[in-house]
Amino acid sequence: MITEELQQAFLDVFGQKAEATFFSPGRINLIGEHTDYNGGHVFPCAITLGTFGAARKRDDQKLRFYSANFEDKGIIEVDLNHLVNDPEHNWANYPKGVLKFLKEAGHPIETGMDVYVYGNIPNGSGLSSSASLELLTGIIAEELYGLNLERLDLVKIGKQTENDFIGVNSGIMDQFAVGMGAENQAILLDTNTLKYQLAPLDLGDNVVVIMNTKKRRELVDSKYNERRAECEEAVSELQAGGVDIQTLGELDGQSFDQYGYLIKDANRLKRARHAVLENGRTMQAFAALEAENIPEFGRLMNASHVSLEHDYEVTGLELDTLVHTAWEQDGVVGARMTGAGFGGCAIAIVAKDKVDTFIKAVGDHYREVVGYDAEFYVAEIADGAKVLSRA
Repeated sequence: MITEELQQAFLDVFGQKAEATFFSPGRINLIGEHTDYNGGHVFPCAITLGTFGAARKRDDQKLRFYSANFEDKGIIEVDLNHLVNDPEHNWANYPKGVLKFLKEAGHPIETGMDVYVYGNIPNGSGLSSSASLELLTGIIAEELYGLNLERLDLVKIGKQTENDFIGVNSGIMDQFAVGMGAENQAILLDTNTLKYQLAPLDLGDNVVVIMNTKKRRELVDSKYNERRAECEEAVSELQAGGVDIQTLGELDGQSFDQYGYLIKDANRLKRARHAVLENGRTMQAFAALEAENIPEFGRLMNASHVSLEHDYEVTGLELDTLVHTAWEQDGVVGARMTGAGFGGCAIAIVAKDKVDTFIKAVGDHYREVVGYDAEFYVAEIADGAKVLSRA
């Protein structure tokens, strides 16, 4: 959506021009799944699917939110001084949470604003529409109120909103990728230290194809928090046995083999094994990309999915159908689920000249097995959240 369209849409809804327009990307994670809250490494990148916004500061204390994706909700109006999670406010709880925590951090947000939002991330797809909306709100506030914000602080406020306002016990990867993304680059992030490296995402004659199951993934209602609790319990058992760690990300495969017997429950053992080995795979994948060894990168993606399917158990019929079918296609380097799982999306690295036949073959088989169509998009790697234009 170009800035002129955003301005016109804002004018149609609120009756005057916006002060500025904005874009905040979605994200895919190339590898490193369910490692972010386990103190490990992740390897995401921002994508050109995302959330557009237009906004104008008000003279009173009203916040008015409108989303073209939820037209039936109309304008959602709240008081700047009464920011609480209200189920009736639906999507607007995300910007409310960000503004609440910005204010609590001491940033001067003294008047309300009108905000228009349009997102082209498929809803519930696991491409981080919530983090995209959180960072969009952050850069809108930064621009309209002249806030002096470090981008990393904004990333942390996005995570705080997810955890403490929405109630999803997620890690920092989504907000970090959305906030810190760079065009044509992936980010190797150590979630324990928040140190990161950018890696040029040069896949040669291949592209990343996003495969959307069209099965909505609602994190709040999923087993996401349960998986996190299982991993935390495994850490407690290891600590009780004398292993000096704070997170599973501090272990490697060899040390996990030595101490895994301390974990008493078979399921917890599987969850912890995934977190440890996935962290190792992520660092190996970064090295493979730097060495331009794309086949090795693909093999690591495949291994990641197997671990997520069998050890972490977060895939399911839809994701497995897409990924297993992708593995069988000519020109596919590797494929795996991406995001939290339980629906949402998978990704595949596919030869450019095979994309059309790949989409048809995988799409046809998915329809046969699941009973409805998947969606496919070729991913383009984008910058992080930014101002598009100023009036």
